[in-house]
Amino acid sequence: MESTLKYDYSKFTDYDIHLFREGKHFKLWEKFGAFVLDEPAHSGVYFAVWAPNAKTVHISGTFNNWDKQQLILKVRDDGSGIWEGVVTTALPGDLYKFIILGANNEIYEKADPYARRSEPAPGTASVIWDNSYTWNDNVWMVKRKPFGFNKPMSTYEVHLGSWGRQPDNPEGFLSYRELAETLVPYVKEMGFTHVELMPVSEHPFYGSWGYQTTGYFAPTSRYGTPQDLMYLIECFHKEHIGVLLDWVPSHFPDDGHGLIFFDGTHLYEHEDKRKGFHPDWNSYIFNYGRFEVKSFLISSALYWLECFHIDGLRVDAVASMLYLDYSRKEGEWLPNIYGGNENLEAIQFLKELNERLYTEIPSTLTIAEESTSWPKVSKPTYDGGLGFGMKWMMGWMHDTLNYFKEEPFYRKYHQDKLTFSMWYAFSENFVLSLSHDEVVHGKSSLINKMPGDEWFKFANLRLMYGYMFTHSFPKLIFMGGEFGQTKEWNHDQSLDWHLLEHTPHKGLQQFVKDLNHLYTGEKSMHENDYNQEGFEWIDLNHRDDCILVWKRQGKNANDHLVIVGNFDQQTHIDFTVPVFQRNHYVELLSSDAEKYYGSGLLNTGLLKPDTNEETITDEDGNTTTVKKHSLKITIPPLSLIVLKPVLKLRRSKP
Repeated sequence: MESTLKYDYSKFTDYDIHLFREGKHFKLWEKFGAFVLDEPAHSGVYFAVWAPNAKTVHISGTFNNWDKQQLILKVRDDGSGIWEGVVTTALPGDLYKFIILGANNEIYEKADPYARRSEPAPGTASVIWDNSYTWNDNVWMVKRKPFGFNKPMSTYEVHLGSWGRQPDNPEGFLSYRELAETLVPYVKEMGFTHVELMPVSEHPFYGSWGYQTTGYFAPTSRYGTPQDLMYLIECFHKEHIGVLLDWVPSHFPDDGHGLIFFDGTHLYEHEDKRKGFHPDWNSYIFNYGRFEVKSFLISSALYWLECFHIDGLRVDAVASMLYLDYSRKEGEWLPNIYGGNENLEAIQFLKELNERLYTEIPSTLTIAEESTSWPKVSKPTYDGGLGFGMKWMMGWMHDTLNYFKEEPFYRKYHQDKLTFSMWYAFSENFVLSLSHDEVVHGKSSLINKMPGDEWFKFANLRLMYGYMFTHSFPKLIFMGGEFGQTKEWNHDQSLDWHLLEHTPHKGLQQFVKDLNHLYTGEKSMHENDYNQEGFEWIDLNHRDDCILVWKRQGKNANDHLVIVGNFDQQTHIDFTVPVFQRNHYVELLSSDAEKYYGSGLLNTGLLKPDTNEETITDEDGNTTTVKKHSLKITIPPLSLIVLKPVLKLRRSKP
């Protein structure tokens, strides 16, 4: 049957066009793309694409044997630059591309920017697809409330293509549905509250890990259909695990079928490469000042939240968006209208993005990967902020990793790397992250960043995780770090799960699991994560011994934990630890337990505090006598100890 085009149908109203041209249409996936029509007066597939500078736009696909001249779309007469038409013979599952004669008389074969599915790589065509799905996660979605900063949030960062592979085929990916049967129960068992998926938007180059996005509305076909991804997310929700998605509005690749030079002009990107090109990533920067582009990006973000039930977005490379001179030398960038290096258009876009997402879906969460000291990233826009809910604490991450790389003997000279974070901790709503970026490109795995032999490496890593989890703020660990993956992360291979046959790796995994349960189960570990009252340094006077003592405090005065960290390899007997009550304490957790591959040097039973009176004289010479409580404990080498008060001791009846 010969394919024909009709022009008697449109999804656009005059109001849609007005909103689109004003940068205020945020549900463009309902208007652009390919839509199967099943109406009495209309049948076939409706196509719509924005190409305002094109001379002609043809539609070509499997429905017309890829004839590039047969079917020409019609441009609207309202000046919007939208081309549309209904192909009567097109069917769901058909492949298609737009054949665009550009303003420069060059012909471009383009995938649909709004496609809901893409042809599996290395193919680059779009797929006519209906995203209909019957969701079964109502319990989660109804109970999901606006994110509060008194809830525990421990996130497992995952690259779906390399978390695991087919058992009988190391080259074969696990599908979304197979991951639902393996990844979901694993995350649940480990005690993580959230999972963060590295970008699943379609990307032609697998080695980009998803960060070179071409399909802003299409989940990658490498692992299955859009509905398969929905099923995976649904399975997480059924286990009360939130799903965050890595989303990339900072740049896009130069693949010919993508957004670059879409209609023969710089439609989505800046014309001047000093504003429109990333030299580091060989990619292009969106023109955030163009209203239609702004609508495109915000629609993409809302699409994942609304149509895929994603619980929040981690926004990649925010720093590169904020600064016009990001990774550029003098003369390689253009200042703004005031002569500064701030990207005013990008700043406005980020504010509008966050305002819109939190307006449409108050229960969502946006997290900025922002590595500079830009002020108020996670503060509301009405307070002069960018409007993000949270921000990665990159300074903490670099300081912590640099500290733990040091041999224990030299750490006493660098204690400030551990304590400095609290000087600026509450200026933002931070997240502590140990992400994929820290275990690739020659940076080594986390376990091999640690000094010493095997025992000391694992003791160091357990200590670092203990310090991380007992520090304020939510946590994020990249996959493999929880069991001590020894090799750098390789996106072409599965994680080395066989390492769990060995005691050190199994012990580390168990420790991370127990840390998660400690973090989520003890109110003092998360209730005041974003309040200064929730964290207090108790003892910083043992610098030469590399020992720190701190407290985590819940909202109830009696609800607290005392944490002791020994960052040296010396053992300390009868070490005095200040505590806050006369009640007995128990050692709730020790990273030195044998089950974690430690030495087993524990403080067992009830620990009774000593009480001493201390006279304090104020400036006026007045004296006050106060009672000081302390414990005598044993501190193993390279260990973290968590102490909890036992508030009531029951006496046995005679």
